Amino acid sequence: MKDYKYKVFTSQIEENIKNGILKSGDKLPSIRRVKQEYGLSTSSVQSGYEDLVFKELVTSFPRSGYCVSANPKDVNEETLSGLIPVPINAVFRDNIGLTSYRKPHAEVASFNAATPSDLFVPQKLVLRTMQQVIREKGATLLRYYPSNGSDELRELIARRSGQYGLAINRDELLITDGALQAFYIALAVTTEPNDIVAVESPCIFSMLEVIASLRLRTVEIPVRRGDGLDTEYLKRTCQNNRIRAIVLTPNFHNPTGVLLSQEKKKIVYEIARYHHTPVIENDIYGDLYFSHSRPTTIRNFDNEGLVLTFSSFAKTIAPGIRLGWLAPGKFFEKAERLKFSLGRSVAPLNQELIIKLLSTSSYDRHLRVFRQELKKQALKLVDQFNTYFPIDCDTFIPAGGYSLWTKLPAHVDMRLFYENCYKTGVYFTPGATFSFTDVYDHCFRTVFSQRVTDSHLAAIAKLGDGLK
Repeated sequence: MKDYKYKVFTSQIEENIKNGILKSGDKLPSIRRVKQEYGLSTSSVQSGYEDLVFKELVTSFPRSGYCVSANPKDVNEETLSGLIPVPINAVFRDNIGLTSYRKPHAEVASFNAATPSDLFVPQKLVLRTMQQVIREKGATLLRYYPSNGSDELRELIARRSGQYGLAINRDELLITDGALQAFYIALAVTTEPNDIVAVESPCIFSMLEVIASLRLRTVEIPVRRGDGLDTEYLKRTCQNNRIRAIVLTPNFHNPTGVLLSQEKKKIVYEIARYHHTPVIENDIYGDLYFSHSRPTTIRNFDNEGLVLTFSSFAKTIAPGIRLGWLAPGKFFEKAERLKFSLGRSVAPLNQELIIKLLSTSSYDRHLRVFRQELKKQALKLVDQFNTYFPIDCDTFIPAGGYSLWTKLPAHVDMRLFYENCYKTGVYFTPGATFSFTDVYDHCFRTVFSQRVTDSHLAAIAKLGDGLK
């Protein structure tokens, strides 16, 4: 929250009213006196008194100044004491902090939030394009857009997807308010409460929360170091359980960074097709590859509409651009109705912004630079872990995306490790947030989408020395 300059005197007045030092009808200091005493401008003092008047603590009398109100409203006691307490889920709040919030201080190494930092967001491009959109579209941006999304935007996304073999009919696409809404829709239209879903493990906290909110049961399918999802484990799971959906991130899995091979993608699809089980694939990191070509998706093998693919632009452009998309295959009819019930239209400004970026080479130019930077960041951090952490620590080198996954030896006291992280100013995401079990308690995720500085590397070296 922003602290206004006038709070240096208004906070004292509020405190005095609350404690009964100032009583109803008491005259308050003049604007001139407050201005001189606190070194404020006239407008700041006036704004402060207006704020007190708005809070019903103070009354203004023309040409006479300000007095304490006849019945001052005690915002700290009388008002708040009558409110119903809000139940807080401490574990949920803690996990949100561990996976989403960056520490604001420059000297802190916040490697826990899977979003591009301000330095990697193409701010000038985005803001300039937004201004252009506002000038061109004007009041049109204040109206509802089609529930499924702009026809032009869906056409551009479908055309772009076709460049890496993902054949999508424009009319099948749904524009959503981010990737998580797309995932919610995909899971909701393929399952019923108490159904069993097979989900990659480890799995990101936000997807686990959606699964829990839909009251689904899970079987966690291990993601193996190097080759990704354990397809043999998946096959046995589908044979022994009535699996209603398979949930995975085949391209640069979060948190491990593993890329599922073409062969394994095809195996996943064949298992799903044999059991008539929908596959929900998250392709949000697909554009962030470190090699020379973009990987394909499981959807590329699908000719029966079993695969529901979703993605968004939050990871490639900016987290505040809440715009994703879902290709729901044969579940389109149910998905379209559910999308409408969750929100009439995605923000027109965001839709027009993406249209502009995809209509030119701007998006691809940004991606080329962004991928190079991400790769440099990843290699710096891997080298630092390999150099300074104990030799029996294991960090996987990703082929793209945002994440490094490190496993520490079983004898490490993880409570002390995270305490040392806090003291050193390094913030990782604990592995415990990526599963309903405790199997990843000795792992942690490092997100390399912020600028890695020499001070960050020094902090990791210090942390490694503590581990040794």
